[in-house]
Amino acid sequence: MTRLHVPVALRWSDLDAYAHVNNVEMFRLLEDARITAFWTHPEAGEAAWPTAVLETGPHATSHTLVARQEIEYLRPLSFTRTPVRVELWVGRLGGASLEVCYEVHDGAPGGFARTGPTSGGAAYAKAATTVVVVDAATGRPRRISDAERAAWEPFVEEPLAFRRRG
Repeated sequence: MTRLHVPVALRWSDLDAYAHVNNVEMFRLLEDARITAFWTHPEAGEAAWPTAVLETGPHATSHTLVARQEIEYLRPLSFTRTPVRVELWVGRLGGASLEVCYEVHDGAPGGFARTGPTSGGAAYAKAATTVVVVDAATGRPRRISDAERAAWEPFVEEPLAFRRRG
């Protein structure tokens, strides 16, 4: 399956007292990757991501709301100047919502391709976010459009399985 590979830079302030990326900041890294991957960025002057079909800004007709998030930390992530690679895919594409799945991996000093198969390396964390697409005027969920569905379907694969306490 094909995943998005989104580079996300770490900030020194992301670290906790143990010199690891703080658990709250890990959610920020995932949010940064999700915004890069799904929101249009016409002012950035860079090539568009194949999944970046959600309009942004004060005149956007839709918003996205996080309905649920889950994360599993697999090993500590320390500071690096090389951006980490967030592998991102859609685990479920519903009527008005989608489940965005992530794995956080080491980056590469020379960069990496925006799309490709999983690296297969050991992840620092894996996570899933349920995002609801909402009509900006009414504040109510709206159906995912045909254009959005067409952009996201190539990146649909099995959702993550998390360890459960038992």
